[in-house]
Amino acid sequence: MALTEAQLRTLATVERVASILSILGVVTIIGTFAFSRHFRNPMHRLIFINAFYNLFDFIATMIATSGPAAGNSSPLCQFQGFCLQMFPMADVLWTLAMACDVFLVVYYQFDVRALRKLETWYIAIITSIVAIPAIVFLFIHTPEKGPMYGSVTLWCSISPNWVVFRVVFYYGPIWFLILSVLLFYILVGIKVIKLRHQFNLSRTDHIALSSNISSTNQAFDQPQNSVAVTVQIDIQSQPAAHVYPSPCEQKPQSSRNVTPEQKRSKHSNVSFRQYILMPMVFFLVLLATWVAPTINRLSALVNPNHVSYPLLLAVGAMGSLRGFWNGVVFITLGMKGWKREMKLRLVET
Repeated sequence: MALTEAQLRTLATVERVASILSILGVVTIIGTFAFSRHFRNPMHRLIFINAFYNLFDFIATMIATSGPAAGNSSPLCQFQGFCLQMFPMADVLWTLAMACDVFLVVYYQFDVRALRKLETWYIAIITSIVAIPAIVFLFIHTPEKGPMYGSVTLWCSISPNWVVFRVVFYYGPIWFLILSVLLFYILVGIKVIKLRHQFNLSRTDHIALSSNISSTNQAFDQPQNSVAVTVQIDIQSQPAAHVYPSPCEQKPQSSRNVTPEQKRSKHSNVSFRQYILMPMVFFLVLLATWVAPTINRLSALVNPNHVSYPLLLAVGAMGSLRGFWNGVVFITLGMKGWKREMKLRLVET
């Protein structure tokens, strides 16, 4: 069933309006990170870095149906296909990176310096993983199937003529990564449940990760008296390689030489909203984004000749609106944490 010209115009309008809102969300994230010191913790930094990848994603979705209209071999279609192969995948990988950081904070008490050391690795690995196939596909073209990137009605992406590649190099990896993120958050949830008897709630949303050891972790972003939840983890479960002493401290002694009098607690205060809740909400936004496109792709595999206009509208809206919701989450949770911090400081003074 072919779409009418009116339906195609409506699809293009939906995509472009959603893309503009997403670009505004991306600009908001970048601007807020640049001008507000409150939005500078490691989770904010990962979201900030990912915002630049998202920007190219939403520029591509704003091209909308103009890509297919220009022809499969046109530079516009090929550019759109390249962007939509590379940058949505990068977004999923950055969500996985955030989940890794949450896992490392909860299980191994990684501090700011430890998490920032991982950023260079994240950038190098994620960019390599998404860029290599996206570039290679630009040069794949056969007389029988045409170019790798071609029209998929809404925009140019991996052509239906290359459907196996679309499953193996796009939807398959994306859902594998989504399930991996889900696994990380399940493990974090299990840890929280196991230690629930050690959780003490107060008026702030901070977590103090503590264990008995002769060195202390540097606080993440708040003073040590800003504690809402206390998690005490046995030192035997914490590998020494993941403990990062503050610069002003002496090197920790071997556990054999540390007497009970020498032992003291180490604390890393982290915001629950910004270090755990915010990455999880970003993941939920990502998950919601990929439901409609995946259903549409499965429908096309079952019946290649069937086209669902309502489903295409959902794909165009959800796939292009992700950046807007990311901006809303970034600002909303960040501002709530900031307001709590200000109220606490007023009470203390």
